[in-house]
Amino acid sequence: MNMILELKHVLYLNLIKDLRYLYILNGLKNTLVITFFAVLIGVFFGFLIALIRNFCDNTGKLKLLNRLAKFFVVIIRGTPIVVQLMILFFCVFSSRSVNNILIAIIGFGINSTAYVSEIFRAGLNSIDRGQIEAGRSLGLNYFSCMRYIILPQAFKNILPALCNEFVSLLKETSVAGYVAVQDLTKAGDIIKSRTYDAWTPLILVALIYLVLTYCLTCLANFLERRLKRHERK
Repeated sequence: MNMILELKHVLYLNLIKDLRYLYILNGLKNTLVITFFAVLIGVFFGFLIALIRNFCDNTGKLKLLNRLAKFFVVIIRGTPIVVQLMILFFCVFSSRSVNNILIAIIGFGINSTAYVSEIFRAGLNSIDRGQIEAGRSLGLNYFSCMRYIILPQAFKNILPALCNEFVSLLKETSVAGYVAVQDLTKAGDIIKSRTYDAWTPLILVALIYLVLTYCLTCLANFLERRLKRHERK
């Protein structure tokens, strides 16, 4: 009985009193917004970079763009995301009134682009080059071969790695507080500073991240099963 009363008191202190649960809800919303739009940026530009590099490997064209793409990937993958965010916030956008969430989206989107581009490139390279040559011999150009022959197979191969990148991105947004973004982790830290109770808000935040990542993993498994089912047909 005493444990139940103590639990009620702790939950009241950390969530109900002064409407502190709103910090969690607002932080969760910001985390999901940042993750969603960063994923869109990462997939779009990551695929574009992978296509440029694959096109150069297969045709010998676009060498300058290929070098720039390689340089971009090396720089982004070789520096911490926290440092990239701080450069954007304190250097690039320091003199402009840009929303902090937008800065976080740009930062995480750029970071995700580098990793997603390598995932896409690995998927494209996993398909035997003879399939492109066979498609070209049938009169298809490079992009038609990509669309109808290579990409459907490559997507199936990279889906687990791609979903893993999205799960990692969701968790990486926990450092957005470094650029004054009230994400989910920052919300827990704010509540901790009000109540001086570290356990309850941080455990709650950890459980929310766990639920979110579990849902993403289930979605990835569902898509894999659907792809395998279509492949058997």
